[in-house]
Amino acid sequence: MPCSKVSIMPCLDMQNGRVVKGVHFVDIADAGDPVECARAYCAAGADELAMLDITATVENRPTLVDVVRRVSEVCTVPFTVGGGINDVAAAEAVLKAGADKVSVSSAAFRKPELIPDLIRAFGPEVLTIAIDVDVNLSMPSGYEVYIDGGRTATGADAVEWAKRVDGYGVPVILPTSKAGDGARTGYDLPVIRAMAENCNARIVASGGAGTMEHFLEAVEAGAEILLAASVFHFKIIEIPALKAFLRAHGVEVK
Repeated sequence: MPCSKVSIMPCLDMQNGRVVKGVHFVDIADAGDPVECARAYCAAGADELAMLDITATVENRPTLVDVVRRVSEVCTVPFTVGGGINDVAAAEAVLKAGADKVSVSSAAFRKPELIPDLIRAFGPEVLTIAIDVDVNLSMPSGYEVYIDGGRTATGADAVEWAKRVDGYGVPVILPTSKAGDGARTGYDLPVIRAMAENCNARIVASGGAGTMEHFLEAVEAGAEILLAASVFHFKIIEIPALKAFLRAHGVEVK
């Protein structure tokens, strides 16, 4: 079990200025206005909030800074923004718009030197490295890194990449299971466990939450931040009830 308190982190996946949610990174459905979602999650007791511009990288454009600004104005918890952040200037624009932290995935994999550059510019506490993963049994860990919003296989082992990221002093690593994304069949526990055992960074559970038991399983596997989208967006699980459930099972929650 994690040594620090566990955080609940709703995630706003953004497309064309709206919150959306897909399954396995496709089959996208509308889930509401980002400002209203953020306001509701903060009121409901979320510990952190993530916003991911899911098509920024593949459309080769920056994150929607005006949306970041509007969400940050109503957000009362630490706010992480990702999608299309491919250099120090892009990160600076998002932070100036009101984000507390940035999440970088494809650009960090393509240009690993970006990681120390961002740490030098803003300090390690603002940086999360996201790693999209899918099962590949030919890899040493059984998991392969994907980039471009889960579209492009890299041939790189996911746990080895996480260890390299961890070596830079990144405080948070966010692996998302492509197989689990939106499926509500449970988090990919082996990849959470492997990264938690091999990294000093806090590990985010992401991709697959469908029941309160799934969140508990992720904590037992070593996750310290519990990210979910569709179960919160569509009110399948309410944050106060989830926190009460976790506490009842001996988990320290923020």
